[in-house]
Amino acid sequence: MRGARAIARWQEEVYMNDNLYSHHHIKGCWEHHLEWCPKYRFNSLRKDSIREDCEAVLKQVAEEHNWEIVELAVLQDHVHVILRTHKPENPSRILFFLKGRSAYELFKKHPNMRLRYSKGHFWSRGSFCRNIGVDIETERQYVRNQSDIHQTSLVKWAS
Repeated sequence: MRGARAIARWQEEVYMNDNLYSHHHIKGCWEHHLEWCPKYRFNSLRKDSIREDCEAVLKQVAEEHNWEIVELAVLQDHVHVILRTHKPENPSRILFFLKGRSAYELFKKHPNMRLRYSKGHFWSRGSFCRNIGVDIETERQYVRNQSDIHQTSLVKWAS
């Protein structure tokens, strides 16, 4: 009996150190790399005020649903999010909440955006989702360096 308790305590320490979460007899770490862009790939997020509002809304939605945003990059024509959930969730459901609420709040705070998106559809239908395994640092570096990659490719193209 005593050995079983020691093993259970050791397993809890291992799970805590590896950022594994427990949910209904499931132990795991659910991390997703999500990406989506505005409709027609317009540079609608080029103004700092719109970009900051988008970041704030995405963080608010994540907090309401008990999700942890590990990395967030809002660029001129697309958004990258690395998100960690504490229970298994469908990535399409996560995107539903992030895209829907952010579009609603951006239209509310910036009514002039309705001129370009008259039907109220700010984000495009498509998206990208990847479940992150053990190597999260590679994904984090990718999201952090996105603006550098796009800037250098523009400089090469312009010269």
